[in-house]
Amino acid sequence: MMEEEELEFVEELEAVLQLTPDVQLAIEQVFPSQDPLDRADFNAVEYINTLFPTEQALEEAQKAIQQLFGKIKDIKDKAEKSEQMVKEITRDIKQLDHAKRHLTTSITTLNHLHMLAGGVDSLEAMTRRRQYGEVANLLQGVMNVLEHFHKYMGIPQIRQLSERVKAAQTELGQQILADFEEAFPSQGTKRPGGPSNVLRDACLVANILDPRIKQEIIKKFIKQHLSEYLVLFQENQDVAWLDKIDRRYAWIKRQLVDYEEKYGRMFPREWYMTERIAVEFCHVTRTELAKIMRTRAKEIEVKLLLFAIQRTTNFEGFLAKRFSGCTLTDGALKKLESPPQSTNPFLEDEPAPEMEELAIEKDLDQPKKPKAPDNPFHGIVSKCFEPHLYVYIESQDKNLGELIDRFVADFKAQGPPKPNTDEGGAVLPSCADLFVYYKKCMVQCSQLSTGEPMIALTTIFQKYLREYAWKILSGNLPKTTSSSGGLTISSLLKEKEGSEAAKFTLEELCLICSILSTAEYCLATTQQLEEKLKEKVDVSLTERINLTGEMDTFSTVISSSIQLLVQDLDAACDPALTAMSKMQWQNVEHVGDQSPYVTSVILHIKQNVPIIRDNLASTRKYFTQFCIKFANSFIPKFITHLFKCKPISMVGAEQLLLDTHSLKMVLLDLPSIGSQVVRKAPASYTKIVVKGMTRAEMILKVVMAPHEPLVVFVDNYIKLLTDCNTETFQKILDMKGLKRSEQSSMLELLRQRLPTPPSGPEGSGSLSLLAPTPEQESSRIRKLEKLIKKRL
Repeated sequence: MMEEEELEFVEELEAVLQLTPDVQLAIEQVFPSQDPLDRADFNAVEYINTLFPTEQALEEAQKAIQQLFGKIKDIKDKAEKSEQMVKEITRDIKQLDHAKRHLTTSITTLNHLHMLAGGVDSLEAMTRRRQYGEVANLLQGVMNVLEHFHKYMGIPQIRQLSERVKAAQTELGQQILADFEEAFPSQGTKRPGGPSNVLRDACLVANILDPRIKQEIIKKFIKQHLSEYLVLFQENQDVAWLDKIDRRYAWIKRQLVDYEEKYGRMFPREWYMTERIAVEFCHVTRTELAKIMRTRAKEIEVKLLLFAIQRTTNFEGFLAKRFSGCTLTDGALKKLESPPQSTNPFLEDEPAPEMEELAIEKDLDQPKKPKAPDNPFHGIVSKCFEPHLYVYIESQDKNLGELIDRFVADFKAQGPPKPNTDEGGAVLPSCADLFVYYKKCMVQCSQLSTGEPMIALTTIFQKYLREYAWKILSGNLPKTTSSSGGLTISSLLKEKEGSEAAKFTLEELCLICSILSTAEYCLATTQQLEEKLKEKVDVSLTERINLTGEMDTFSTVISSSIQLLVQDLDAACDPALTAMSKMQWQNVEHVGDQSPYVTSVILHIKQNVPIIRDNLASTRKYFTQFCIKFANSFIPKFITHLFKCKPISMVGAEQLLLDTHSLKMVLLDLPSIGSQVVRKAPASYTKIVVKGMTRAEMILKVVMAPHEPLVVFVDNYIKLLTDCNTETFQKILDMKGLKRSEQSSMLELLRQRLPTPPSGPEGSGSLSLLAPTPEQESSRIRKLEKLIKKRL
């Protein structure tokens, strides 16, 4: 079975490998070969028999293979021997390399040891002879050589040399300090005439020694150099008080010049001795000034304090110009909370100005100036004045109080702005003066401190912003007859009937507009002031600066002013509306021109609105608010009086419709009425007028319609007044003069045909007359357009 399977497999394999003659010919053309193995009819058995025709030939081939293996083994053995020989040769070379390296190291070490031993002997000898110039060069070399022997410190001789070097350094340090003490005694007042070459070389040695030696030299020299200052400006001396603070700074300037002339070449340049003397002087001065100000705090007045601060900041500016501040390294001096340079447009140029005579620009929108480089010495002395800045804050509180009182007195003396002049509606001059003074205070205080004093000053600013709003703005708004106790919201909203309402004069209208413009200016400038204060104060305190309450106060003044203007015009129209409601509309026999009451309303509008518009030219958005508020007040009142016109005949309703249309056209034109430049009314205003007056027209349309058949009349009412309810429907029935018995059936029919029940209890009047949905409003506007086209 196995043989049969193998035969079948062979046959299958041969069938797979059997190529067609064409393919075979193509292969032979591409890859020509004379090797029998490549022939298509290759027979393995015949090929083997050709190579080994006899058994003897086969044995000879095996012997040849054995000889080949023998030669290969011989070559391998020789290669191993060669490798071993190479290893032995390289081992000897490595030993020679190690020996050479150790020999070189030994020679170098012995040479260094010789140098170290000789250098130590020379160092000790030179130290005794104070040959500091030679010592400076030799000591550095000895210390460099000694570094090579750190790993040999276990050897007694090496350790002994190291200890001798340390002893020489200690002796040098003590000797140099003694030399400086002798040259500049701490208790002495007489100084040598010039620099010493020995001390100059000693400073070069001190650079190499322990840094504490250098620090001690600097400390003692500066202390001795400033000893005279402590004596001259003792606390009990008259010259020590703030009014003579200039003499302190003049003294140190002379001392710096004296130092440069006498000792400038004695100390290395990298010690920055001149700057160190100046910095130490600042420390001493700050301490001494703080001490004397605590003792004589009651004698500090604001002018004296500002004088001292100004002279001190000027001196700090002098230091910044002359020195780099690289010696300000200890914690107390590294950062003295110098205020960030502000991009405040209030600040035009601040190159250390005279504190009493700051140049103040009134234009609050000046372009920003480039940022000046920080002064590393800012506050190094002037920091001591910060605890006493309450004197400055209290002074500003007093000054601002007097300023507000002067504003009140000036307003009373000068009276309100005159009409028909450029003053009408303009910002009150006192407003600009207030913010200019605020700017001056902010600049001064930010130069004194950017910490808590700035917060205290902000509180003062808030106090007098509110007082200005109350005393100058709200306090001078014209009072209405119904507000004897002052301006209140209820008094502004109270409707006055008939001719009892007092109308504002032209001067009073100009005054209201001027106060409104001033409040708007104050609102914008207060917001800007808040931003600039936050730029000036420390970052950690910015959250404590918030003038939102003061801005709200000015917003209230604006709203009150607008409401007064609206109330005045609204009240002027009241007599005309009252006359309209009292006319006998059932007796009107024919439709004529517009009624006298319409002419009266239009006359009041033409008298008031141009004055208000011209005086609010700089605050256009608030004139738009005035128009919107007037429309929202007048239109509902007009509809209310319209409902009082009862009963109305058909002709009377037509006359009222004509009057309503005339009023609508006037209201639509109200923003530009009487103006030579005709502007399109704001869309928000037009929307209110169209919505309200369309309702009035639709009410009259319903009144004009026959009330029979009832179903048609009710459906017409629902169609024309999409915000209809039973209360409005009953008022329309009253206008038509229908009896109560007739109204009941019509009201019942209305309740049945309303698509949805009225919201809220029936008869509660819960549906607003001017609050339709957007869909209803759009529908009413389309109907109004059709009605106007039909009328035209």
